[in-house]
Amino acid sequence: MKRFAWTTAVVLALAAAIGGGYWLGSRGTTVSDAGTQAAGATKEGRKVLYYRNPMGLPDTSPAPKKDSMGMDYIPVYEGDALPQAAPAGTVRIAPEKQQLLGVRTESAAERELLRTVRAVGTIQPNERLLYRVTPRFEGWIERLHVNTTGQAVTRGQPLMEVYSPELVSAQEEYLIALRAIEQTKASGAEAQAVMKRVAESSVRRMRNFGVSEAELEKLRREGQARDTITLRSPANGVVTQKPSVQGMRFMPGELLYEVADLSIVWLLAEVAERDLGLVKLGQPVTLRIVAYPDREFSGKVVFIPPTLDADTRTARVRVELPNPQGLLKPAMYAEADLATGHARGRALAVPESAVLDSGTRQALLVQRAPGLFEPREVKLGMRADGYAEVLEGVKPGEEVVVRANFLIDAESNLKAALSAFDAKAPPQVHRGAGTVTALDPKAGTVELEHGPMPSLGWPAMTMEFGVADKALLQGLKPGDRVEFQVAARAEGEYVIERLNRPAAVEHKGH
Repeated sequence: MKRFAWTTAVVLALAAAIGGGYWLGSRGTTVSDAGTQAAGATKEGRKVLYYRNPMGLPDTSPAPKKDSMGMDYIPVYEGDALPQAAPAGTVRIAPEKQQLLGVRTESAAERELLRTVRAVGTIQPNERLLYRVTPRFEGWIERLHVNTTGQAVTRGQPLMEVYSPELVSAQEEYLIALRAIEQTKASGAEAQAVMKRVAESSVRRMRNFGVSEAELEKLRREGQARDTITLRSPANGVVTQKPSVQGMRFMPGELLYEVADLSIVWLLAEVAERDLGLVKLGQPVTLRIVAYPDREFSGKVVFIPPTLDADTRTARVRVELPNPQGLLKPAMYAEADLATGHARGRALAVPESAVLDSGTRQALLVQRAPGLFEPREVKLGMRADGYAEVLEGVKPGEEVVVRANFLIDAESNLKAALSAFDAKAPPQVHRGAGTVTALDPKAGTVELEHGPMPSLGWPAMTMEFGVADKALLQGLKPGDRVEFQVAARAEGEYVIERLNRPAAVEHKGH
């Protein structure tokens, strides 16, 4: 028995020692935790930023404290706090999560926007440098000096010899008039004047037929009419059309040759309707030709048509190109780059990758502070070189998300949707009971000494409430025991919506 009693005593002593150590350890841990929290230590690795008012009032403290009613201020941890003025949908992303998502930002800044309008087209002769050889008389082609299409010619070069009875008759008439002038010198001035008028009429007739001054001088010098007359090239260029055949009869106005001066040519560029507003007269153009892939040609816009092709929805913009070496040939296919800048020179712009475009609205994610991102609707303008002009919504220097913005936007939209859902939810009602200590029916307020309210985390206290309807205070007097319901109307403001005196309280003492 003694051995059993001794063993029992030892076990009880050990149990008491262990229990006392556990109690002291528990109290020691609690004190240590409290001290750490008071010093702003971390909870689950997060730092306490500040302590907020338990009633929701805009009052914070850097250290733990109690409010006027003895309630502890609530700690706010790093990563949980958002600025009070943050718009709906604003999200905070921790640094490690940003790194995981690959978030990257870039500043909105003034940039020189240069956009290149690309178009395709074909080389065409310059219509201002096209020349046609068309006779003004009837005749026959006796001999062709230029008898192939594409042959190069120079100004004044003989093209063909033609015979025309009308030209022969005009020559004979002119020669007769010249001889008559010489013969009538002795007959008097009047007869000589008549012959001069006949000679002048013959010259005008031949000039109207297209006879050159050189041909007329040759006719005067030789004094003998020729059966044929030479038609010459009106300009330098190449023969683009030659319907003439030796021995062929032709009529007045019939095309015999077409000569194109290709020292300056046109490009008819097919510019899409959406890009037409960016094209201006005098705008420089860079040209690439399939036949010369290693060379670039330059020109400028000289004409913008007033109409569009209804089928292709394009406009044929005319570009003038110098062609001194004759490398650019009619009907060649070409690709053109029309470089156009912003009307104001420089404009506020952000990378196009930063734009979140839903089709009906455009938005950017703006970094308001490290890790804090705000969705902001913007109005965009010109887009060029991978950048989009921002007309409204962002200021120069603000950081916008250019990478992983879709992931952040998805979280922002979810947060905004939940906020909207919470805003539409009916306010939560909290119940309590207490005693009236004072009231002001005119102001619609009542002071209550109430018990604890667990739904709000309030201890027993005395505080003043406003009432939703002043009629709730009718017949009420200090000392009355009441039951009430309050709901939050604004941040930190709770209003009594229902108030009644229990029947047992009302009839107590009767």
